[in-house]
Amino acid sequence: MDTADGIAAGAPGGARPRKRAVRRAQSASMADVARLAGVSSQTVSRVSNGYSGVAEETRRQVLAAMKELGYRPNSAARALKSGEFRTIGVITFGLSSTGNVRTLEAIAVSAAQEGYAVTLLPVAVPTQDEVRGAFSRLSELAVDAVIVIQEVHLLDEATLSLPPHIQVVVADSDAGDRFTVVDTDQAGGARTAVRHLLDLGHHTVWHLAGPEESYAAQRRADAWRAELTAAGREVPAVVRGDWSAESGYRAGLGLADEPDCTAVFAANDQMALGLLRALAERGRKVPDDVSVIGFDDIAEAGSFLPPLTTVHQDFAEVGRLCVEGVLHRMRHGGAEHGTTLVPTTFVVRESTAPPPAARRPRP
Repeated sequence: MDTADGIAAGAPGGARPRKRAVRRAQSASMADVARLAGVSSQTVSRVSNGYSGVAEETRRQVLAAMKELGYRPNSAARALKSGEFRTIGVITFGLSSTGNVRTLEAIAVSAAQEGYAVTLLPVAVPTQDEVRGAFSRLSELAVDAVIVIQEVHLLDEATLSLPPHIQVVVADSDAGDRFTVVDTDQAGGARTAVRHLLDLGHHTVWHLAGPEESYAAQRRADAWRAELTAAGREVPAVVRGDWSAESGYRAGLGLADEPDCTAVFAANDQMALGLLRALAERGRKVPDDVSVIGFDDIAEAGSFLPPLTTVHQDFAEVGRLCVEGVLHRMRHGGAEHGTTLVPTTFVVRESTAPPPAARRPRP
């Protein structure tokens, strides 16, 4: 009885007012929000697009009015009006690499802070056809620019078909004369690692390198070789891995059998982890018998046994500069191409020490 009276008194016709309220919320316009908030439509537009210059109290009033009316900004209409989709495409060569994942995360965070969304275009198989296909799909997507996280030698401008309005920034590449590039100072980090081991007294340093097709692996290996050559030291044969801990383990079994191997610079922390396991299984203690250095400074590096000395990459800064660079090119289309290198930091932990001979007491 009470329920029926409530419907009769406050809502003739049963549930019709609720249905009208839903239709009203769905059809709420920017002008409706402006009237409810007591501001201009321009102010509502600025708030919905995330622009600065709106007083915080005003912004709260507008957001409250949007919520009350169920108003949602029409992104398609905004794009037609402004010529921008406020979306950045990201082409990445797989998500198994620590560097790729952390760079992608940093790009997404930085893009969101600038009011942009990210559309991911993964390249499952790193071939030239797959790369061309990824760029071709950009013309079908609502993106304003693209960031390429590329670590393999496949980016050939002559074979790419880019929509004319698309701006490109590349992470982890040497394409500085063709594209804007943001990268870690791979060579500087590798030289620091080798120099640290030589300064500890090691006669030479062995290198557990990444795959041959990787730009980063190539630059780290080149710097390792150059540092040893400059110091007048013997350059051992490169031992090759594929970035995985398993490949580091397989390579480590061979290195453990090299009696003159007292120091190893691994091109990433995952391979260094596998190397540590192999050395332990063969009875070679780290760092008493062999010193080990990695590259990346993954979150778990300090928990290895022993904690890993490594080269820290600032992936957050790489991602931020990629977004900053692509937005700069969007706003200043005539900007010249070039390369920005993000410095590394050398992190000394417990996996490095002077070689055994240097620790032997004199008779």
